[in-house]
Amino acid sequence: MIKNYLSITGTVFLLFTIISCKDSKTAVKESNTEVTELKEIPEVEESAIEIKKDISDFIPKNYVPFDTIKGDFNKDGLEDCILIIKGTDKSKIVTDEYRGELDRNRRGIIALLNKNGGYELAVKNYDCFSSENEDGGVYYAPELDFEIKDGKLYINYAHGRYGYWNYTFRYQNNDLELIGYDSSENHGPIVLYKTSINFLTKTKIESENINRNVEDSEEVFEKTEMKIKRSKLIKLSEIKDFDELDISEEK
Repeated sequence: MIKNYLSITGTVFLLFTIISCKDSKTAVKESNTEVTELKEIPEVEESAIEIKKDISDFIPKNYVPFDTIKGDFNKDGLEDCILIIKGTDKSKIVTDEYRGELDRNRRGIIALLNKNGGYELAVKNYDCFSSENEDGGVYYAPELDFEIKDGKLYINYAHGRYGYWNYTFRYQNNDLELIGYDSSENHGPIVLYKTSINFLTKTKIESENINRNVEDSEEVFEKTEMKIKRSKLIKLSEIKDFDELDISEEK
């Protein structure tokens, strides 16, 4: 009887020991899981924005500076910089029968923000403008000019007696976005048509001179205002060629 009791007691003790060990292993496993879940994952540091003292350091290889325009285009009170560059590909230098040797390398634009006495790259587009030596046919090619005024960048094309057209860009969304377009179609000193587009208000105004045949009197314009459908603003960094730029209001 005592022997059977001891046997039963030993069996119970053995079962208790096995269960305790199993629970202990489970607890260790659960503890390791918790440690893994609570382990801190190191944050990836953002790359520092590069600041350069000299604007020439932003000029890419195989390009040279062509023009420099200073002014505040992000409205922080500091003088920023627009750098116009030009390619140096020797194969783009041609000989014209009447004009001699011409450099037909394309031009580009680099917009730099003033940061603590140095400059930070804001926008770049290395080849969006044609050469200053393009063939204008029976007339000279349009003249390209740049201006920073009232916190905006103006890119102007002047075509003498044929008129002009210009683009207004504003720095926003980490780019210079096209917010306005104005053009004038002339016949000598007489303006025939004027167009003004505001891409922010989605408004287009077309003006036609209905007194164009009288040079000595004032021009009289008949205006037509309409809404445009364009929803996406054009970014300067994405323009491949200003000569082919489509500003239609349907996009």
